[in-house]
Amino acid sequence: MTVVTNGLQFIRFYPQFIQADTQFIHSIGRMFCRFLLSLIIVSMNVFINRTLFFFSKPEWWYHVLMMPLLFPLGNYYFIGTRYFDDTRVCLVGTAIIFVLYWISIVLLTLVVRSVIRWYPDVRQTLPRTFVMLVLVGLVTALLALFDVWVYSLVPLTGVRFSWETVKPIWALGLVFDVSMCLTLTMLYTYTKWHENQAETEQLKREALQHQFDTLKNQINPHFLFNSLNSLSSLIGEDTERAEQFVDQLAKVYRYLLQSNTRDLVPLRTELDFITAYINLLQTRHGNSLQVEQVVDPAYLESSLPPLSLQVLIDNAIKHNVMLADKPLYISIRTMPGGQLQVVNNVQRKTRRFETHRSGLANLMAKYRLLSTTPIGIEQTEVNFGVTLPLLTVSGVLTS
Repeated sequence: MTVVTNGLQFIRFYPQFIQADTQFIHSIGRMFCRFLLSLIIVSMNVFINRTLFFFSKPEWWYHVLMMPLLFPLGNYYFIGTRYFDDTRVCLVGTAIIFVLYWISIVLLTLVVRSVIRWYPDVRQTLPRTFVMLVLVGLVTALLALFDVWVYSLVPLTGVRFSWETVKPIWALGLVFDVSMCLTLTMLYTYTKWHENQAETEQLKREALQHQFDTLKNQINPHFLFNSLNSLSSLIGEDTERAEQFVDQLAKVYRYLLQSNTRDLVPLRTELDFITAYINLLQTRHGNSLQVEQVVDPAYLESSLPPLSLQVLIDNAIKHNVMLADKPLYISIRTMPGGQLQVVNNVQRKTRRFETHRSGLANLMAKYRLLSTTPIGIEQTEVNFGVTLPLLTVSGVLTS
């Protein structure tokens, strides 16, 4: 009896269960469809964004302008006059050639960019253009076979896969290849020329700035005023030391005045100058400034820009505290591989200084004019170090 009662109740409420299950299934289906639609939209968005950034602005303009010319011409070669007479054939042919065109363009663009990476210099225009024409021609020949095969898969086009159909496409592709390669080569050459001109102008401005800063260093009134004050106090205290101070001051200013006439000076000459310069500074600052020089004699005949060491020492003094109980230590030493390293301990001043177009930045600009090896800078909480590549007349010194 219980079984029969339960059976009757199940039969009575079964339609409600079915309706509930159907609603649940429909809900799951709608959620899946929304998820699938969202995935498609996101994928299309990523594809469109990548495609937009894949081509440069001139390339976009070139391809947009070429499509109205190539689409009718290409379909005329493939389909004939039926492309212009039959609306359905026109729509199908345009859709096919649109897809094939952009597949071809992406592949050809990758080939062109590879050739440009192989021959990046403006002076390599002829070999770059020749290799580009050869590779683009080979890729175009293979794409022509693929295009004819795709057209032959659509009966409405009436295209059959045969050599008679392929040959006109090769002729059309040859015209397109020559046009594209010459256009892209001219655009690339102009772009590189413009970049070289901009870089040359920037280097000229940096060189003029360096010359201006060098002139300011030559007549540095602040340094001269401090030196004369130190000399005045020495004259009354120690005549012999005052005479030595005058000799060192004369040596320093003689070097400052001559520095603008040379791009490079021997390391030996720069060290002689910096020794005299340090002596003048230590006369004023005493034991609060301590400088160590450890130089391998093998590198004394190598070269560097004049006043390089003065710039680094002044930079260390400018940004750090110097006290008798907290001296500023500066180490000047040669490194294996032909490098000169200047390191100072960090004792930052509470007052901040404007570092734009600082002496260090000008020195870095000077090295960019003279060498392909940049200045190395390493800073920690304890030390600040600058590594200068030692140079020869022809470039970076190699050990």
